[in-house]
Amino acid sequence: MTKDFLLELGLEEMPAHVVTDSQNQLTQRVTDYLAENKLTHGQVECFSTPRRLALLIHDVADKQIDEDVEVKGPAQKIAQDEAGEWTKAARGFVRGQGLTTQDIFFKEINGVAYVHVKKHIAGKSATDILAGLKKPITAMTFPTRMKWNKFSFEYIRPLHWIVALLDNKVIDLQILNVKSSNQTFGHRFLGTEITLGQAGDYEAALNNDFVIASCSKRKQVIRQQIAGLATQNNWVVDVDEDLLEEVTNLVEYPTAFAGQFADKYLQIPEEVLITSMKDNQRYFYVRDQTGKLLPYFIGVRNGNHEHLQNVIAGNEKVLVARLEDAAFFFAEDQKHDIDYYVAKLKNVAFHDKIGSMAEKMQRTQVIAQILAAKFTNDTTTQQAISRAAGIYKFDLVTEMVGEFAELQGVMGAKYASIFGEKDVVATGIGEQYLPTSAEGQLPQSLVGKILSLADKLESIMSFFAVGLIPNGSNDPYGLRRQATGIVRILQDNQWHVDLQLLQDEICTAYDNSFENVTLDYHKHQIDVNEFIVDRVRQILSQQQVNHDIIAAVTATTVLDPLRMFQMAAVLQQKQTTDEYKADLEALTRVLRITTKQAPVVSVNVDNSLFQDPSEEQLAQAVQQVASDFYDQDVAQQYEAITSLRVPITEYFAKNMILDKQEDIRNNRLAQLQQITDLVQQLGDFNQLLVK
Repeated sequence: MTKDFLLELGLEEMPAHVVTDSQNQLTQRVTDYLAENKLTHGQVECFSTPRRLALLIHDVADKQIDEDVEVKGPAQKIAQDEAGEWTKAARGFVRGQGLTTQDIFFKEINGVAYVHVKKHIAGKSATDILAGLKKPITAMTFPTRMKWNKFSFEYIRPLHWIVALLDNKVIDLQILNVKSSNQTFGHRFLGTEITLGQAGDYEAALNNDFVIASCSKRKQVIRQQIAGLATQNNWVVDVDEDLLEEVTNLVEYPTAFAGQFADKYLQIPEEVLITSMKDNQRYFYVRDQTGKLLPYFIGVRNGNHEHLQNVIAGNEKVLVARLEDAAFFFAEDQKHDIDYYVAKLKNVAFHDKIGSMAEKMQRTQVIAQILAAKFTNDTTTQQAISRAAGIYKFDLVTEMVGEFAELQGVMGAKYASIFGEKDVVATGIGEQYLPTSAEGQLPQSLVGKILSLADKLESIMSFFAVGLIPNGSNDPYGLRRQATGIVRILQDNQWHVDLQLLQDEICTAYDNSFENVTLDYHKHQIDVNEFIVDRVRQILSQQQVNHDIIAAVTATTVLDPLRMFQMAAVLQQKQTTDEYKADLEALTRVLRITTKQAPVVSVNVDNSLFQDPSEEQLAQAVQQVASDFYDQDVAQQYEAITSLRVPITEYFAKNMILDKQEDIRNNRLAQLQQITDLVQQLGDFNQLLVK
């Protein structure tokens, strides 16, 4: 016979951003606990609100399945003395198993006889197992934790009640001073205390007391209410899924409402209005059928329709206060020019170990100019890139960004246009932070792409220069995200950059551009390279590229992220071909020899020392491959390299590489080193697994 089990943790209101993750964690920990304890069950329903995390587990077995097991004891020579009598070791073993020496039998393991007994283990009852749920519940982890009362225990928020019901039976659980019961609570203001008769009554009982316990159902209710208001008013509402998730986790009984603000505030930039509504007040903004922003908003209250007009008026008052501030800041910021704000950046610290924001911009401008020269021949565009890099952080000291930090870059673009900068400059400034997440939108304009690359590379190089290098999960300055952004921009635009050569060029430019370069940008160049290449590894891994291929292509002597991606694609395709194994066996044989031997003094090959025609054949083949190797793409280079398989195979069949005569030996090693140098342009093929 099976039963339903309900577990509910009643808490103080949790932050919206942790509710879903906490629910998922509770589900995982509880189901793992049941699996470890071999208590079978059926479907698991999950519930979460700001005040509760709950599970309704259906078809929970009455008890564990009984088991008959064999238990191994001491070796026979320890269990019996010379007379064949049972020793203390044997008697102690069976006593510990609840059996007698009459239950002993012997089994050989690797030629040695050991004591064994057969034991029947009766399954524990579901009640006993569920009573141990305190362990997975208290083991939960959270990004922020609290202590309360006199307790040292920490949790996401203080516990107020626990419901633990197996059908209609209360399972005995206690965490701190909170004991389990069959009593839960409805809405904080509209509801009452609820006594549950059965575990299965949970969702309906809460729904009758102004709590929609299911997160997915609550979200759907909000979505439908917003759609209803939009239809009623002929609005278009872009329902931001992240905002919808947050609002869902802020309320237990949602009621959507429409509010409005004065038309005059539409003179404020749209981005400011949306930030005020969406990010600050958790409102959904609305547009008309042509896409024009309207002076209305949709909010969601935690309650029913009673006194809704008071709620609307209060929300309108709060929003108008923020919009008044925004209008004031917008007007005040326009009383100055860009030069005024750029000058103020001299007094704004980028980091106390690195210097001011103005100094960061100067370094970024140097990098941007280097990159611009690589990626465009258009003088006008190069000038726009240099101008954008010279001013792009100016909005940080505006009043608007001081109040609305989320608008960094956005207001820079807006003000740049107002102050007369070219559109390409303003657009680039607006794209400087992109991508803002690992999978986020990439900059679209050429100025924005190069400015974003330069800014991110400057940050990484500067933090590494002062030893602030991420380790483990510690990355307080978001450098991994910025390195991922660099790699994604290069890949998306098919831009080739050798990271080592680029850093050399930047360091030289710094030395020539600034009189006092106080940071040692040379010291951690290798670390910076490895840090960025590690982002290539991560992206390739996410793309399900084989680990051996990832290891091979990221170990190349040319630290070009785009080449690494391209080479990975070539190898992924080639590994399914018939010739893949033979090609790699020939090449890796060359690599193993050159790796083991001391580097040859010269890779110049003396044809007069050839003793077999196969040496001449290989030399000609290598010369042919090398003649236009560096003008080819990686796919062509791979084909060229693998075309050497036949002459390499013939070469090894006819020649002793490590000849006793030194000049012949060195000449043959030089031939192999020439091949190795070409292969290493593509990666370390020794890392590749060949089946």
